[in-house]
Amino acid sequence: MPIPLVNSIASWFLKKRISQIAFFLNNPNEVQLELLMSLISTAKNTEIGKQYDFSTITNYKTFTERIPVTSYEEIQPMIERSRRGESNIFWPKPIRWFAKSSGTTNAKSKFIPVSDDSLELCHYAASKDLLCMYLNNNEGSQLFNGKSLRLGGSKELYEQNGTFFGDLSAILIDNLPLWAEFSSTPSNKVSLMGDWEVKIDAIIAETLKENVTSLAGVPSWMLVLLNEVIVQTKKEHLFEVWENLEVYFHGGVSFVPYEEQYRNLLPKPDFKYYEIYNASEGFFAIQDRNNSDELLLMLDYGIFYEFIPMETYHTLDQKIIPLSDVEIGKNYAVIITTNAGLWRYKIGDTIRFTSINPYRVKVTGRTKHHINVFGEELIIENAEDALKRVCIATKAEIVEYTAGPIFMKNKEKGAHEWIIEFKKMPENIDEFAFLLDEALQNINSDYEAKRFNNLTLNSLKLHVARTQLFYDWLKKNDKLGGQHKIPRLSNQRIYLDELLQMNTLQ
Repeated sequence: MPIPLVNSIASWFLKKRISQIAFFLNNPNEVQLELLMSLISTAKNTEIGKQYDFSTITNYKTFTERIPVTSYEEIQPMIERSRRGESNIFWPKPIRWFAKSSGTTNAKSKFIPVSDDSLELCHYAASKDLLCMYLNNNEGSQLFNGKSLRLGGSKELYEQNGTFFGDLSAILIDNLPLWAEFSSTPSNKVSLMGDWEVKIDAIIAETLKENVTSLAGVPSWMLVLLNEVIVQTKKEHLFEVWENLEVYFHGGVSFVPYEEQYRNLLPKPDFKYYEIYNASEGFFAIQDRNNSDELLLMLDYGIFYEFIPMETYHTLDQKIIPLSDVEIGKNYAVIITTNAGLWRYKIGDTIRFTSINPYRVKVTGRTKHHINVFGEELIIENAEDALKRVCIATKAEIVEYTAGPIFMKNKEKGAHEWIIEFKKMPENIDEFAFLLDEALQNINSDYEAKRFNNLTLNSLKLHVARTQLFYDWLKKNDKLGGQHKIPRLSNQRIYLDELLQMNTLQ
């Protein structure tokens, strides 16, 4: 398709969609309630719809009284039945796709249902909106003069019944419309290769000859790819490889630990970074302004939102609130009801609202990935803010990290234990550890209270990881590439002890 025609179509779609976005910005709670009632009506004749008598649910109050909040473990038997070919269990239309996800753990894989509705009305709609917002904010963009370098996962076929499973990114790539495939690189064949170490060379071989104008993928794995591009091309930075690069669309993990390394690879002050918040269960939020670290919560993708204030999470006083009741600055666990048949499902993420007019958020971590052994409530957002401050102060650069508790024993006080792989080491590692502990106290008052005069917690303990320790750990656990992530924080020592042992052995 000729570039001028592509730009013309994009411009038309942009103007139409911006007005639709404006509607939910002005009527957020009405849009959400109408969406909820539509989901209930659509699924009233499904097995779960009959179980909870969806046909008589007429308001949010009845919805909350009748349908329980669920986790994956509780609905897994229904999902397995769906994977074996049964239909009309939790959504009236056949479910052909299942996004395979194990998060950051070594646990048995989850298979999240992906309906045709969620593909079209959520994931693909969000991809179009991302482009719309970017183009709306950057009128001189030449995005469609070239291609987007996308970094996805791999695909497998569940052969017993013809349903498919794989990384969400692989499902999206496999179902891309022709226009989207035309504007992307590498080819679907290379994008869906399963062997990460073979795939990375194949991606580079295909993309070096293209006019790449944007990048899209998870920051950790994209950084591995881009560093290898520099090694193979012997260039100083990426603009010597693709001179027309203008934006990187990223999500999946926090960008904070990788920010400085990307600035070095892409040393232009006007290069843009746009963040997204998506998961196997749905596409939730998009950065809608240049140079912002807040994400606009998208309210018309077939996802109804509820939230649990984290101070009540998993307590006898736990309460669940709709979007209309959230407050700025509080940390919430996210619950979703979706057009893929997930009903009041806990996705395991935590967010904080930075604005309620419109609703903008920051992702703060995972409900299971924090350290609260001693009442310190350390979340990933705290950890990464602290690391960013200390890296700036010491001119250090971090590749990966994880942290866990040192448990109290024999009258010894507890502490936090960290292992960090540096790309650029600080001059004094003891000073880095001291400053990190100090920064965590400044950011988190609960941690500060436990550290006061070493009453409960001693100063943190820091180990320097050998080069590629975390890469080797992921490889050992068959988690290279795709959407696999390093577990940042944990209340247990499982990941930490395994990494420390690997660090000692080699």
